[in-house]
Amino acid sequence: QVQLVESGGGLVQAGGSLRLSCAVSGRTFSSYAMAWFRQAPGKERQFVAAIMWSSSYYSDSVKGRFTISRDNAKNTVYLQMNSLKPEDTAVYYCAAHRGLSGRNYYTTAFYDYWGQGTQVTVSS
Repeated sequence: QVQLVESGGGLVQAGGSLRLSCAVSGRTFSSYAMAWFRQAPGKERQFVAAIMWSSSYYSDSVKGRFTISRDNAKNTVYLQMNSLKPEDTAVYYCAAHRGLSGRNYYTTAFYDYWGQGTQVTVSS
């Protein structure tokens, strides 16, 4: 059973930064595509960023402000969030897909495993 555990969320002022981490159990982390999604109250879960072996992808709303990275030796994926805005407030979820390719990386259905989420709140 693969488990994903997010950490690093919290309360930050607009313009500030946070780094989220997602630790993944199991011995095959390097073969997973990883992603971050977020869900604000009353809204659908939306794509934020994804990383395959070395390629990364971002939603337009976070491009240039957020950076996704992975450390295969630590079985961990990160999301560095800079220049945060109040509209970034949401629960952030980590997700894993068995495989390192695929076109539908921006959809929730693409992913096989999910974490429990971590709250990020950006105050104005």
